[in-house]
Amino acid sequence: MARITVVHGIAQQFKGPHTLHASIAPALRDGVTAAARRGGPDLTDADITCAFYGDAFVRPGTRATTVPAYEEGDVEPEYESELLLDWWVEAARVYPQVLGPDAKSRGAVGYLASRTLTRPMVRRALNALTHAPYFAHVAEPLLIFGLKQVRRYFTEPGLRERAQEAVAQAIEPDTRVLVGHSLGSVVAYEVLCNEALRATHPEWQVSTLITLGSPLGLRGLIFDRLIPAPHQDSGAWPPGIRSWTNIADAGDIVALVKELAPRFGSGVDDHEIDNGAEMHSMSRYLTAPITGKAIADGLAL
Repeated sequence: MARITVVHGIAQQFKGPHTLHASIAPALRDGVTAAARRGGPDLTDADITCAFYGDAFVRPGTRATTVPAYEEGDVEPEYESELLLDWWVEAARVYPQVLGPDAKSRGAVGYLASRTLTRPMVRRALNALTHAPYFAHVAEPLLIFGLKQVRRYFTEPGLRERAQEAVAQAIEPDTRVLVGHSLGSVVAYEVLCNEALRATHPEWQVSTLITLGSPLGLRGLIFDRLIPAPHQDSGAWPPGIRSWTNIADAGDIVALVKELAPRFGSGVDDHEIDNGAEMHSMSRYLTAPITGKAIADGLAL
């Protein structure tokens, strides 16, 4: 039985649990090995399972084979353009080569008076992000597709339920550590906080949550839309969780708020790492020694 369950992020609907496992399991084991050097848990691939919810974004009865040819006109004016603006501003703050929305010179940062981007501003945002590492290698339709997946998770209740149920089904009785990357960290968090799912799965023994490149702390678009809703600017602590480690690359534009302790309490152990040019890569996060240590410590609880 798997002791560790890993939850993927956006744009994985072309894969499946076995395809994901083929790359995730070795990376996770390498991270644990890098942390342990002189000993530690002897993991096998059987100790790791991958939750797959990507097909929740695909119309029932069909199978996604290509990303639609999205362009700037397909970015919806509210949620999607606001998230794009947040990514743009963060990219300009972190990377001197990225021109911000109100900037007259590269590296300057400013917000627009309106949070809704016009089509020309959407075009500028997409162009600007091509100068940011990681996003420079993401095709424009795929970037827009990512915006849409985040928006759909928070605005389509049925899809949200399907994604959470898929993750719930992947948590086994022996699972002690739940790892969530990117949007997957949001799904993992909400699953742990979902009273109905917990009642359906009394066998759960998850005691450690690890979030990688997580957008959970982003006010407005994500943090304030969580279920259960934050109370007095504080997010709920997931029931049964004794250890929560949050890891973010300093240049990860998706993890806009690097520290989650101010949002969810001092029990969150925040760490900042350097993933190189692939700052949002799940494999880079998993192979990091600090991630491996958090997993090993979680298994020892």
